[in-house]
Amino acid sequence: MLHLNLKFDLHRDVACDLLRKEASVCRVQEYSGAVDTRILNIERDGGILFSWKGATGTTRIGKYDPNTKQNKLLYTFDKQVCVSSCSLNKEETLLAVSLAQNTRGEECLKPISKCLTLLIEIHPISNTKVLKAVDCRVKVQFLNSDTDRRSVLESHLLLLTEDGYVDLYHVLLTRQEGYRVVMANPERLSRTVERIVEDFCWVQWDGHTQRLYCLTHNVTQDKFLMRCVQFYLNHNCETVLELPLELPANPFRTVKFVNLGFDHYHMERPEQELVKMEVLTNRTGSMFVCYSQPLRDNQNLIYTVVSVHKDCSKTFRASLGSEQSPQQKATQLHPLFIPIGYYILVYLQGYFLHCINTRQQEMLCHSLFFSGPDLHLDPQCQSANMTVLHAEEESSASLLDLASGRIYTPELSPAYLLQMLQSDTPSRCCSSKTDPQCLAALHCLLVYMGNDPTLELKIIEWLCDNVKAFESFDQIQEFILASLYRISYEKSFSLDKVLPYSSVFDKKEMPKCLLEVPGVLCTTELHIKPVFKGKSRSLQGFWSELQWNTERTKYLDAVPNPRYRTSHIQTDWDRLRSERRPSSHMNHMEENTKKVLSMVDTWCLDKKLVPLFQEEDHQQRALIGLTVDKLREHLSRHLPRLGKKKIDSLVVSYVAKLLELIRHMLESVWLKYKLGPHVLSLKQRGSPAEWSVFHFMFRILEATKGLCLPLPPGYHTLLAVFAVRCLPHHTFLQYIDQGILQLTETFVSRLMTDLDNSDANERLKFSILKRLPEPMEKTIYHMWDHPVSSASISRDYVRTLLEKHNKNKGFAFTGRDKPGFRPEFLPLTYLAKILSDIEEQALDPFEEQENVDARFVEETALKQTLVLLGFEEK
Repeated sequence: MLHLNLKFDLHRDVACDLLRKEASVCRVQEYSGAVDTRILNIERDGGILFSWKGATGTTRIGKYDPNTKQNKLLYTFDKQVCVSSCSLNKEETLLAVSLAQNTRGEECLKPISKCLTLLIEIHPISNTKVLKAVDCRVKVQFLNSDTDRRSVLESHLLLLTEDGYVDLYHVLLTRQEGYRVVMANPERLSRTVERIVEDFCWVQWDGHTQRLYCLTHNVTQDKFLMRCVQFYLNHNCETVLELPLELPANPFRTVKFVNLGFDHYHMERPEQELVKMEVLTNRTGSMFVCYSQPLRDNQNLIYTVVSVHKDCSKTFRASLGSEQSPQQKATQLHPLFIPIGYYILVYLQGYFLHCINTRQQEMLCHSLFFSGPDLHLDPQCQSANMTVLHAEEESSASLLDLASGRIYTPELSPAYLLQMLQSDTPSRCCSSKTDPQCLAALHCLLVYMGNDPTLELKIIEWLCDNVKAFESFDQIQEFILASLYRISYEKSFSLDKVLPYSSVFDKKEMPKCLLEVPGVLCTTELHIKPVFKGKSRSLQGFWSELQWNTERTKYLDAVPNPRYRTSHIQTDWDRLRSERRPSSHMNHMEENTKKVLSMVDTWCLDKKLVPLFQEEDHQQRALIGLTVDKLREHLSRHLPRLGKKKIDSLVVSYVAKLLELIRHMLESVWLKYKLGPHVLSLKQRGSPAEWSVFHFMFRILEATKGLCLPLPPGYHTLLAVFAVRCLPHHTFLQYIDQGILQLTETFVSRLMTDLDNSDANERLKFSILKRLPEPMEKTIYHMWDHPVSSASISRDYVRTLLEKHNKNKGFAFTGRDKPGFRPEFLPLTYLAKILSDIEEQALDPFEEQENVDARFVEETALKQTLVLLGFEEK
């Protein structure tokens, strides 16, 4: 499920290179000693700071550049020391280090203290300044902004102590001899110190965004408050957010440092950590505070995810089972919180992996949960040694295995999720535990990984092959809504809570199996009350987006039905279909449809495999226009900030993508079964491949009808063609009577012209003619070369002319005879003369018809008259 890609290997990328250099120093062909390489810190640019002890018996500090794949020596101490914290400024001119007291019986540092913090000039090596000499741990971290102001020579250093305070040093530099950069007035460094935070018990540094998160405890009120300090380009800082948190008493035995390098001389054992906490953010304006609570028993683990931008907190209780070994119970108490895209992975090795879907978190069933003793990241990795490395981009988090010195990029495995879908038989009982897993896997594949065309094709093949439906959800409905959600969200992040993403919310009663996921329980707390400290106009970038997302969430939580539901337009659709005459409202719907179809035409210029979008379908055109109108109205009501023009563009694109998505599904199955133009002929029976395509099209029809979604014009015609080829005629007519199949003028006209007049086909044609509405029936009669259709046309023609004759008062009979009349039958002669004179003033309806002429009308009228008088049998 979770795959690890090796990104960096300390032995491969650093140690092997150091061994070659040590051999060069010792002037030997191969150095046989150990270099004892250790990772110290990872800076904002991805550079990895490391230390090693080589042949000369000294400690050295170097940097690995991930771009050039080169190692560089930064500084060499004159003896072996224990480096517990280290940071390098952006210009690589200053090195800050904290040296821990040697506890291995070697020479102690002077002055004797637990920690000695130094600021060292790298080039040239001319000055070292002692910043701290204290009996507590000290962490150092340079600020590293994106500014390119080369003319300003200054560096800014954060110094964080175990005593619970944070200082900011402003180090001024000066350039000597044109290239030497040294500290200006190093003796005055103590006067440039600025106190940022006091009395914290937990602190996390985010180097990519230059943010500091600190947790403080109000002892009198027994409340915890997390403060977010933002550093700007000018290296000024301010507290922009305060968030109260519900934590157990005394959550940290000692001050906890997160993302501030790696101290190999002070490693806390997992069982000593009462609470493990991390803050996760991404550029879209989302913020999460994740923490695991003390393990109160051996059966459950409790962890909480606070979604600041969604104004809620979710607490999960995951079952650990009852067969843990004593060693596991003692060493693995806290899970890893791993951000991958918009998923937060909660991983406890050997127990469970919970992939929390932070976008679609209303229900547990949209998040993946796996449990069992076989859940391992990698046979060589132990979660107790793993550290999560946060990154600026939401999809590029990394894992560091301190024991091996390897950095991995974790990713969810699409192959595993596909295998999960294909191996699980859809349940016929809603209590099946596979239903929520398959739903979550399908959404992960479609929304998180859906930009991969090859993967999308595999999902469509699964939809086509998986003929059995799940009881709790419709796979095709989920495919349509989830894909549209992904496409729309990429265009505007604001659509998160207003667009549909799952069809389960349209059900009258929520399936019970989707409300409960075996192995995990969830409780939700709304309104977590974050306080933004900066003024509205001063908040910029991430904080502005976070504040707006929070306010939007509060509004949407307070209004009914903020998420658009396609089925809500059913009543308007029924009313629109009942309108017989064109109206201004209908004209407005048609304008919407034209916008959508014009956009589809631009996408489908080279897509002509499936004959869609090639005919007028007035019913579907009306539904397309209504869908655009209702969705535009919904977005305008809930997201007025986007503006009318942006909303109109989003809505038209949404509906166009819906039609294109259905066409893409048909294109895929068309290619899968290698269908050609011959399938459009009505003269042959359908093959097994065509039956499969027909069944898939029928399932698409059911899915869209259940959601009241429009179909591409021509879909009903194509479906009817497959139906008449694949179904027995009586079943085909039953589908029409039940409203499953719709008779379009294009289909019926092709049926009348393509099929011959054999007994079976004649019966089918008569049955279809009886089911046609009167306007279409008159049109179809002109296309069928058959005596019955000719007789019907003749009757309609005579009736029309006589109706016009009765309306024309004072009409004079000209009495002109014409050849071909039969004077021996006076009634017919009189009728023929009247029709002949009226024809002089009327358009000839048979002028452009190939099958019927005026002479035939006369003969048909005579034939019918003889039948009525009893002189001839019908």
